[in-house]
Amino acid sequence: ETPRVLCKQLSFWHILQDATINCSHTKGAGYYQMYWYRQLPGEMMKLIVFTTTTSKDHDFGDFSQDKFSANKTDPERGTFTVKNLEPGDKGLYFCAVSEHSDTDT
Repeated sequence: ETPRVLCKQLSFWHILQDATINCSHTKGAGYYQMYWYRQLPGEMMKLIVFTTTTSKDHDFGDFSQDKFSANKTDPERGTFTVKNLEPGDKGLYFCAVSEHSDTDT
């Protein structure tokens, strides 16, 4: 089955304000892991944050929580915020979900 992905291009009519993107799916409660990506012009897509309903400590990797925030309280929806918009934030933003799977390895 092909994963469903939300794509949102941010416009900058409101510089220095925040932009929040909502993402939802209908794949079921087992798909409670959500990933937020950004692709800046001329660059590869990069993972900004991994979120899950089982932890409030989301994994932002190399990205700053001063710039980005995410909320994931429901298995089928989540939000992602870019704080204090500036021209360098212009790009495509994506969300994707995956199903949790346990492994015995």
